[in-house]
Amino acid sequence: MEDDREWMYEGRIVNGMFSNEWGDKVDEFVAFALRHPECVNGGTAIRCPCTLVKCQNKKFLNVETVKVHLYKNGFVPDYYVWIYHGEKQVHQRCSSSVRVSVTETDQMVSDNMNHTTYHRMVCDVVGPEFNLDEEPNAEARNFYDMIRAGDKPVYEGNSKHTQLSAAVRMLEIKYRHRCSQAWFDDMSNFIQELLPQDNLMPLDFYSTKKLVRGLGLPVEVIHCCVNNCMIYWGDDSDLNSCKKCGHARYKQKVRGSGNRLYIRKLKVPYKKMHYFPITPRLQRLYASTTIANEMRWHSEYHMEDGKMCHPSDAPAWKHFDGCFPDFSSEVRNVRLGLFADSFQPFGQSGQQYSLWPVVVTPYNLPLDLCMKEEFMFLTVLVPGPTNPKGKIDVFLQPLIAELKSLWGVGVQTYDISKRQNFQMRAALMWTINDFPAYSMMFGWSTAGMLACPHYMEDSDAFRLIKSGKQSWFDNHRKFLPINHPYRRNTKDFIKNRKVIKQFPGVRSGDEILQDLNNRGLRKVIDVDAEVVNAAISKTCGWNKRSIFWDLPYWRQYLLRHNLDVMHIEKNVFDNIFNTIFNIPGKTKDTYKSRDELNKYCRRPQFAQNLVTSKYLDVPFVLNKSQKKDVLEWVKKLRFPDGYASNLGRCVDANKLKMFGMQSHDYHVFMQRLLPIALREFLPNRILEPLTEISLFFKQLTSSSLTDEELRNLDEQIPVILCNLEKIFPPSFFDSMEHLPVHLAYEARIAGLVHYRWMYPPERYLRKIKHKIMNKAQVEGSISIGYIMDDAAKFASFYFKEGDPTLPLKEKRNEVYLDDIVDDDMFEIFNPPGKAIGAEGKRYLADNEYTAAHLYILMNCPEVQPFIDVFVTEKRK
Repeated sequence: MEDDREWMYEGRIVNGMFSNEWGDKVDEFVAFALRHPECVNGGTAIRCPCTLVKCQNKKFLNVETVKVHLYKNGFVPDYYVWIYHGEKQVHQRCSSSVRVSVTETDQMVSDNMNHTTYHRMVCDVVGPEFNLDEEPNAEARNFYDMIRAGDKPVYEGNSKHTQLSAAVRMLEIKYRHRCSQAWFDDMSNFIQELLPQDNLMPLDFYSTKKLVRGLGLPVEVIHCCVNNCMIYWGDDSDLNSCKKCGHARYKQKVRGSGNRLYIRKLKVPYKKMHYFPITPRLQRLYASTTIANEMRWHSEYHMEDGKMCHPSDAPAWKHFDGCFPDFSSEVRNVRLGLFADSFQPFGQSGQQYSLWPVVVTPYNLPLDLCMKEEFMFLTVLVPGPTNPKGKIDVFLQPLIAELKSLWGVGVQTYDISKRQNFQMRAALMWTINDFPAYSMMFGWSTAGMLACPHYMEDSDAFRLIKSGKQSWFDNHRKFLPINHPYRRNTKDFIKNRKVIKQFPGVRSGDEILQDLNNRGLRKVIDVDAEVVNAAISKTCGWNKRSIFWDLPYWRQYLLRHNLDVMHIEKNVFDNIFNTIFNIPGKTKDTYKSRDELNKYCRRPQFAQNLVTSKYLDVPFVLNKSQKKDVLEWVKKLRFPDGYASNLGRCVDANKLKMFGMQSHDYHVFMQRLLPIALREFLPNRILEPLTEISLFFKQLTSSSLTDEELRNLDEQIPVILCNLEKIFPPSFFDSMEHLPVHLAYEARIAGLVHYRWMYPPERYLRKIKHKIMNKAQVEGSISIGYIMDDAAKFASFYFKEGDPTLPLKEKRNEVYLDDIVDDDMFEIFNPPGKAIGAEGKRYLADNEYTAAHLYILMNCPEVQPFIDVFVTEKRK
């Protein structure tokens, strides 16, 4: 490196004149610096590396001034590695190259520093370019404080822990066991009582946080317009009022009235958001040897027997690789998924407050780590109390700008598993949201008759005459083969109607982008967006141009936004269950739906009796005694530990309904219980389609699927929906009953549902909600809690037993019986668990004995040789 850059100190002046060749090299240096945005201030200013005392890589100047200074003064001595202008030298980690000029009390970093694990941890935080020739600022002093704490034993004579190691270990334990701040303070006080009086153990959580604050990752607090019109960021960072609505940025300095007036000393914004840059968080994935290896797993894993088990097996991943081979050639480049959802921090009965966290997660990881909460990174915290709706793009601007930088330039990162630098790039693969948030991200309205984002303008939905609701009845025959008999059926669907047209297919990214350009839609951050988009949205389903189209690769994806199977399955089950149980206010079989039924279909048996003015009972609704039998059966159900919650608590025996079910309860009931619960009470022509839709969701959410199986599901689901249309009235089919027709296609394109649904994000939001300690400052409380968890997670990389790839703790009833397994006993009598309650003995009844006998014959491989002998003898 030094031989290559000797030109910096030679040949500047030749024959009394500045050398043109040396000037060309300076231009190359400036161009190199400008290619690294993290080292550029304001777009055109870089650190001046000339020999002036006030410069010397300390002061930012515009590039032309820098050139003049270099011509006049030359480069600062020994600046062969351009660490202040984007070049990294990660191999030299906080060694003797760290030079400081500080007071005597701060001289704790010497050339012969003892590199402990915790020194390495601190050096990984500050990076290799930490090199100062001036008095330390606040950030530098944090670094020195941590180095000093890493040198001092927690008390005299202790060789196992220093002050720093004890602090980060306590913090890591708090994170691993999800302990409260009060627990931490009490435990710290108790430890103080056990240790000698002159110990250096932190006294409480505050002192621990103060000591390790340098381990936390950065957070940017950005002011926002109170009406969500804009954020004061980038070119708008110096504005004092909103450029759209004119609302002031800061609260009035004088408050109160009369003789009680108060003057604020500081400028307090009306609203602010928190942005957590993702680049350092992705870089830290390569700071742990274990996780750095796992980040390359997707390239080393190969699909077996054509079964998709990971997003890397899917056509969407492979199509992207083919479009951008330069990106896919570096297997350590990161593929990201993004999800956003809201939650109410004050509970259902508290103040109305809508908080929107935006989270990203990497897909490079293997099956058991992908989508786990340890690898979910909070990036944007959209402030409440109002729902941002379509204006969420305003708050996504910093994230999109960073994603563009990570795609175009990348960032140099040190891979500790290979001990080498590489230029890490990242690409956002898709978003994962529920259906209302889908509209916020995509820009296509998910309400009304154009709600389907795959149909778009080709929808055949219509408005019902009596109820006034949109119906997607008879919208699925177009997916059937052209010669299918249902296409010619004029009786069971909309009467006198045959279906000839076919579904035209999903539009490509280029087609969608061209449509947006032709219509002239604006991004919500544009000044005239509200007026222009409102006028255009009256003639189509578009309501904005999504900010995601700013990503240069976005148009190339086969799938950009995912339909959420979790919420679709829940809503489909809700409609089926509430209609079959005839729940008042929720059933789709109402008087209005009966009144309009025969205007669309030929079902005279369900028409109103003109004599009694009553409607006949329909065969898909249970009577009172049947409802009681089903609910009693549900109440007695018992599941394996962790498989499902106690559904018995959700049974309301008085009102004959179920309440308080969680999303996973719907999932279990839909796929496992629905056909069994109804099989004795419904006729086969009704039970069969319900069983088919249950099996469809069960197969769709399998842990591995082949392309052939997904194609079969894609062919079966239109037939299943058509069979349901032959049973239920048109009012039953809202957009949620229509969306399953697209789920198999999305799974075939993008891969398994497990990596594209909202179960993991919903669990992660619950974790974020638990960080709210101060309900007066919700966003700030979450921000502090998240940063401290980040520090503890990073510290866990340096503990042998603290690696986040390991399970945090055993499950509630998890036991291991390897030492007591009897090899002579049938496998079913050696369960991997423990009995609950006292042991008891009783004789089996005849029917129980028969059931146990049959179960052993059907499920125990040990009896197969005896069965073969029996069958052979019978054949003789």
